[in-house]
Amino acid sequence: MDHVTHLGWTALLEAVILGDGGAQHAEIVRLLLEAGADPNLPDGEGVTALEHARSRGYAAMVHLLKEAGGR
Repeated sequence: MDHVTHLGWTALLEAVILGDGGAQHAEIVRLLLEAGADPNLPDGEGVTALEHARSRGYAAMVHLLKEAGGR
């Protein structure tokens, strides 16, 4: 679940970084969190999924990540 790619990304990070913030991508984030993805694993530069979602203005993802204990 929390495998890190050569880019330093987990599936959760990819869902946020490569997503558009819409309902389908928010659902992917929800499912990954439900399956046990760690919301606090940062990318290779130390940025978490929550920080990426905030910087992109993805309100639904921010909400999901905060509920899951994201920092």
